[in-house]
Amino acid sequence: MSKEITAPSELVPALLREGRRHGVALATMFATIALAALAIGLLWPRTYSAATTILVQSSDIIQPLMEGRAVPTGNADRASLARQVVFSDRVMRDVLKTGGWLAANPSPVEQDRLIEQIKGRTQITSPRPELIQIAYQDRDRKRTFDVTTRMAELFIQESRAAKERESREAFEFIDNQVNDYHQKLIDAEDSLQKYRTANPDAQPGSAADVNSRIGALRSEVEQSRMTLMELQSSIGSLQGQLSGESSVTAVQTREGLYRAQLVDLQAQLDRLLLTYTDQYPDVVRTRRQMEDIKRQLASEQEQRRNDPGTASKSAFDNAAFNPHYLEIKRQLGEKQQAAAAARSRMGAAESMLKEEMERSGRIASSEGTLAELTRDYEVNRDIYQDLLKRRENARVSMVMDQEQRGLTLRIQDPAVMPLRPSGLRLTHFALAGIALALAVPIGLLASLVQFDPRLRSAPQIERLVGVPVLATIPVYETPRDRRVQRSRLLLAAVLVLGAIAAYVFMLVLRMVQY
Repeated sequence: MSKEITAPSELVPALLREGRRHGVALATMFATIALAALAIGLLWPRTYSAATTILVQSSDIIQPLMEGRAVPTGNADRASLARQVVFSDRVMRDVLKTGGWLAANPSPVEQDRLIEQIKGRTQITSPRPELIQIAYQDRDRKRTFDVTTRMAELFIQESRAAKERESREAFEFIDNQVNDYHQKLIDAEDSLQKYRTANPDAQPGSAADVNSRIGALRSEVEQSRMTLMELQSSIGSLQGQLSGESSVTAVQTREGLYRAQLVDLQAQLDRLLLTYTDQYPDVVRTRRQMEDIKRQLASEQEQRRNDPGTASKSAFDNAAFNPHYLEIKRQLGEKQQAAAAARSRMGAAESMLKEEMERSGRIASSEGTLAELTRDYEVNRDIYQDLLKRRENARVSMVMDQEQRGLTLRIQDPAVMPLRPSGLRLTHFALAGIALALAVPIGLLASLVQFDPRLRSAPQIERLVGVPVLATIPVYETPRDRRVQRSRLLLAAVLVLGAIAAYVFMLVLRMVQY
């Protein structure tokens, strides 16, 4: 059967009796725990914290006005960017100087250790996309304020400098590319011009002109050939008609014959001059025939003057030409002249067609080289023009960054001098010490009552033995026992009150300090 006391009517009197018996030990334990917690709170290092908030504005009234002409800078993970900037070696060296750590001339190893400690006490967060918060903790309140303020200033300076440097380097790179492609464009243009000068046929549109010319010449040759065939057919028909006609029908003098031929040739010449120039072959031939007949006519007239008696005795002189025969012969001559002209035109057209075909071959052989040179020129020209636009955009971006018109950084909430330490303070240790000083003695006392095998009440005996208890004998204290008990209670009270007095004193001292 269990000996534990579970009924409250039995537990409370047992606790009071054991408390009176062990009052000094419990009071000593209470005072020791409370004063130890108070001592720990006094010795616990005080830590001060300061924070500053930086507002990041990636757009302003300039951005919509310069859209498409300037490239704004944007960063999605601003906290990561801020950590990279603030924790850089140059910023950390400046922070060491601001915090006074370099006054002791630490070695490089000690400086690195200090930098790692500063990084561990620094927190950089982004509570909102446009905000960056820098928080720093240190034991020195002034140094906490100075370091936090300096970190914010250095972050803004480094961010602006990095952005200006980025835009300037971008402009310089694009400007170098513009110069390079400008030289490439000049070289490509010179090569294209030299090739066109060396190859006159290598001109834009030459192939189309040549093809058009070849088509026209082919049509002209075919037309001349058809005309020549028609004329040859007409000549054959006229020659057949001429063979069936008599050439002489009446008596006529030789001089009259010459004059009739001269009139006929003059009529042919007049018709030719209506169509052709004086240098045309048929015109030249007709004039030569007329000159020959005129010489013969003049010779005949001279002969008649010298010998008039014999001039009209010839049978030929008394014969007259058949007019129909002369008309057919005239038409035959015209057809022969037209056939000769058509044959001449066809030869000239075939010669020109041959030249154009040769020119077309030269153009076809040069088209590949010309296309390649033209393509190189156009590619370099397009890239050069695009780079010119990009250089101007980069120039505008660089000017905006120099005038701080793009990404704007400013301190929204500046750091303030911390007045109270952060983290665990003396109040926390005091409250924890009082609670622990009360909980430990009471817990030990309750454990003693519950697990001590001694019997403390009549109901406990009845549960263990199973028989009723008829009577109990109370404990009577002697005067000496009462004096000892009072001394113990007084000592316990002194210990408890001393601990409480120490707490009150430290509380008043803290209030005076703050």
